[in-house]
Amino acid sequence: MEKFTVLKGVAAPLLVPNIDTDRIIRIERCAGVPRERQGEYLLEMMRLNADGSENPEFVLNQPPYREAKILLAAENFGCGSSRENAVWALMGWGLRCVIAPSFGDIFFGNCFQNGMLPIRLSTVSVERLAAGVGADARDAVLTVDLERQRIVTAKGEEIVFEVEPLRRRMLLEGLDEIGLTLEHEGEIAAFQSRDRIERPWLYARDGG
Repeated sequence: MEKFTVLKGVAAPLLVPNIDTDRIIRIERCAGVPRERQGEYLLEMMRLNADGSENPEFVLNQPPYREAKILLAAENFGCGSSRENAVWALMGWGLRCVIAPSFGDIFFGNCFQNGMLPIRLSTVSVERLAAGVGADARDAVLTVDLERQRIVTAKGEEIVFEVEPLRRRMLLEGLDEIGLTLEHEGEIAAFQSRDRIERPWLYARDGG
């Protein structure tokens, strides 16, 4: 998994509450589109018109937000079904961080498992960031520093955020749950060796 240390990029404001995983990516795209292409269908019900053309009013279709790496969202982002594809679609577009007052619980966990950073901030803080990045294209860049747990605006304002320590470490080191487990590979092997001696009947069928 790609490490997440410091992310500097354009932040796109999308302050629409209760954007669920079905709106992030439709169910038929989950089954019919390979993972590496799911970003093409991100938020298509909002981003595209009925004829498939771009909706010019939608934020991700406007410069400089086409190149966004950070999404500023409203409360309950990623609610709805437990659809890991929602995270894949966001990352396929190029996003690595979503900042919102609250998230759907399963979506929140899926972000960490795929190398995306979800940050919870107060509604007031998110709205202030959104107002800043929407005022001028030069101010649209934010820096998200996971090591220091700070968001830095283009004008130098810093906002502190919190991330659970183990999840923070996993992102900083690029570890998923399997990688985290494999850090204890030596201890696991030692246990198995002892267990073969203490309970040999459990291993009789595997050639041990």
